[in-house]
Amino acid sequence: MSDRLMLSGLLAHAENGGVRVVAGPVDVSWQAVAVESQEDELPGDVDGLLAVLTASAPVTTWQQDAMLRRVRDRGFTGLAMPGAADMDAGAMRLASRIGLTLLDVARPVQLAKACWMLIEARDALTLGQVRKVAQSFEYSAHDLADLLRHIAANLGLGVALVEAGAVLHEAGGALDPDVLSAIGSDSWIDLTRAGDVAAASVRVDNPGRSGLRLVLFGRGLGEAQLQALSVAAEVAMPAVAGRILIDEVAEVNDVAVSSGLLRDFVDLHGMPDTDVERRMTERGWRTAGHHLGFRMVARGRLDPFSLLRSIGPDLSAIDGEAHATTTGRGVGGWLTFAEAPSPDRVERAVAALRELHSSALRAFTVATGVGSLQSGPEGLAGTLDEAGDAARIAAARSATGWFVRVDSLGLDQLLLAWTGNDTFVPAAQSLLAPLQEGGGELLDTLSAYLDNESGIAATALALGLHRNTVAVRIRRVQELLGIDMTDPEARLALHLACRAVRPR
Repeated sequence: MSDRLMLSGLLAHAENGGVRVVAGPVDVSWQAVAVESQEDELPGDVDGLLAVLTASAPVTTWQQDAMLRRVRDRGFTGLAMPGAADMDAGAMRLASRIGLTLLDVARPVQLAKACWMLIEARDALTLGQVRKVAQSFEYSAHDLADLLRHIAANLGLGVALVEAGAVLHEAGGALDPDVLSAIGSDSWIDLTRAGDVAAASVRVDNPGRSGLRLVLFGRGLGEAQLQALSVAAEVAMPAVAGRILIDEVAEVNDVAVSSGLLRDFVDLHGMPDTDVERRMTERGWRTAGHHLGFRMVARGRLDPFSLLRSIGPDLSAIDGEAHATTTGRGVGGWLTFAEAPSPDRVERAVAALRELHSSALRAFTVATGVGSLQSGPEGLAGTLDEAGDAARIAAARSATGWFVRVDSLGLDQLLLAWTGNDTFVPAAQSLLAPLQEGGGELLDTLSAYLDNESGIAATALALGLHRNTVAVRIRRVQELLGIDMTDPEARLALHLACRAVRPR
């Protein structure tokens, strides 16, 4: 059973002979097509057909008018021929007045073939689309986006990869939001229309991501064209799925390399190293300029690679040259400015990092710290260290939204963050080990004593003890540790050690 040939579908067909509308109605369709060389060879008494002539349009105005009237009187509602665009303006007005759609076509034989495929030969139409998809794989693709561009160029239509209602990649056009929202996510094949846009989508097999769909879309597509696209989408899907896996493996490897490079750089603490500098340059990481570091750490279970992938698009949109990679159980990154940024620009950058953190919180349990603005290689290492300290503090601060900026912290808070590192904690535990005997009451007393500014009475009140008991215990602490408690620096060291061993 044949379908009606819609003008919109004919215009959307990639190989339509270069047809375009020059006059007359545009919201039309035809049940059949008559192809002849001259106008006088066309059949008469037809009902709403399209005439395709291989001969060019007549030159004189009276001949043009006469031909248009005769074609319409035969019962045709459409006429396509070479040179129609050069016809007199009066002839074009006549075509519109008598309801004849006038089409200019560069290659009438190819137009006739397209009409036949769209009306009668669904299998041929589908085969043609599948062949174009297969031709896309003959070209070497650098990545997924490049592969989608090849498919879009060969089909002459739009191609998109979507996930959970969001466009990840698109080529050959922008997927209409109304079409995107209407695409079904459960079925294997989905055919969708919204306005004059139609889309055929297929689920993409991926072991780690269940919501991926490959979408082929275009304007003015007829039913036969949409059905053909659904088959083309199925043929293209395995290649797209394979390219996704290849790119994911390459991305994981690249992140592992960048993570190791950042670790090597930070371990140098700003000291020059030719090999590290070369690798930084090759990756496009500049150590010159002014830097603002940030760190996102896990407050629970977290896949750092997924977090890095999630924040990537928003991070790249922040003012400044942005870089990030995985670091331990989180993500570390920084913004680089070639020239010293103004205070307002720095504040805008910090606000953008806060927005980045808020966005990440929707899917990940993270805490974020931001370092201070520093310059040069040593400054880059310094701001990254500060960001790590701030992130550790942020992990215990729900009141700040799990976000802390070093510039907003006091000296005591920074020192307390430092006491959590791998060097200080074992040293603190060794220092205070003699106080762990007897259930740790000496350590409890020392900690309360230092928290209460070395006041015997205040400590006794806080612990519910007699002042003499507190005094005896403090003297015992001095004997066991061999530390002069009257020395302010000694008291500070003990205070920090107590905080490290007995975190609040």
